Amino acid sequence: MHPMVKPALRRGWRDLNTVQFGMTPAHALTLGPMDTATGSFLDLLNGTRGLDRLREEGRRMRLPDGHVDRLVARLSLAGLLDDSRGGGPAADALREKRDALDRLRPDLASLTLTTSAPGDALGRLAARRGARVQVRGAGRVGSTLAALLAGAGVGEVDVRDIGRVEPWDVAPGGLPPEAVGDHRHEAARRVVRRAAPDRSPRRTAQSPPQEGAPGFSLVIVAPRDDVAVHVPDPAGAEPLMASGTPHLYVGVVEGTGIVGPLVLPGETGCAGCLQEDRTDRDPTWPRMVTQWRSGRQRRVGACDLSLAATVAGLAGAHALAFLDGHVPSSTGARWEASLPDLHWHARPVGAHPGCPCGAADRNAAETESELTSEHGRTHGTMASHGPSRKVCRQADAERPAGTWRDHV
Repeated sequence: MHPMVKPALRRGWRDLNTVQFGMTPAHALTLGPMDTATGSFLDLLNGTRGLDRLREEGRRMRLPDGHVDRLVARLSLAGLLDDSRGGGPAADALREKRDALDRLRPDLASLTLTTSAPGDALGRLAARRGARVQVRGAGRVGSTLAALLAGAGVGEVDVRDIGRVEPWDVAPGGLPPEAVGDHRHEAARRVVRRAAPDRSPRRTAQSPPQEGAPGFSLVIVAPRDDVAVHVPDPAGAEPLMASGTPHLYVGVVEGTGIVGPLVLPGETGCAGCLQEDRTDRDPTWPRMVTQWRSGRQRRVGACDLSLAATVAGLAGAHALAFLDGHVPSSTGARWEASLPDLHWHARPVGAHPGCPCGAADRNAAETESELTSEHGRTHGTMASHGPSRKVCRQADAERPAGTWRDHV
């Protein structure tokens, strides 16, 4: 292990005995009591020295025996320490690709803030290279989102759409002006290849997946049609539901940006649940949807460029959080913001008992299991079925004495 104090967190002394790591309330921690000699020793935790050499430096600075090991353990438990050589074989392979890693260093620094164990950040960044994501839709939102995911290190971003690029599909970070007239999916894939720090082999729409290749880690539905954004079609998601593929809905409709829901099939509310809930609250909803879908399609929708970029950015952050092992707030919810005030708010998308996806039955069974467990009759088995809905840092669960989250 080559310990390194996470460089993403700025460090400063709050008083003669207390060090603060980080500035923002979300990630700032304070550590104390700490003497000045130990504070000076922190500068040596920069990832260039192993533990044996650090112990030698500690003896040279006349630190007490065992002090270096206790300090390293304390910082590690607080989630303040990284390992410059950790992360496993995949991380070692990424280190060999120096140019690609240099482009991803801001992403790596960000991941150190959401991981606790030393080496986890680079391990998760390397794991992105093995992820497969499909983006369905190559308009202003979809093409920009695909480029963001590729640029963040996702190994394969497959974009699917039909037709040819129109002038109004062009967007900074997405489809370029010279792509007008080209097939959408081909133009979008060129954007993805240019954005990727480590270019993957070129694939075409007819290229079959490699034998034994895993399915998509995530499918993002980003339609150009505003009705499809406002009213996700449950029928279109049936193959995804049947295969258990997580999928995220995003887009812009009539000046309103939408991110979510992120659907975990059989666990959270889906497009069918959303449709059932809307029908319960508004009996005329099916009639309106039929008219919207059968009406004449607009040639150009109301998709403000800055709003499209905002939606793509937020959706990209939620997608990456999911790929990195977290459960983002779009799970079972739709985040919406409308021009001109752009106040983001979440609309819950709960599992509906009338939807055949089965999420409502499962949630009811888990609730019953939890209740019976509380009464001492049985133990709940939620952990064996899927990922936990709660994601917390190790430092929050168990933090050494004298260390606490600072509210600044």
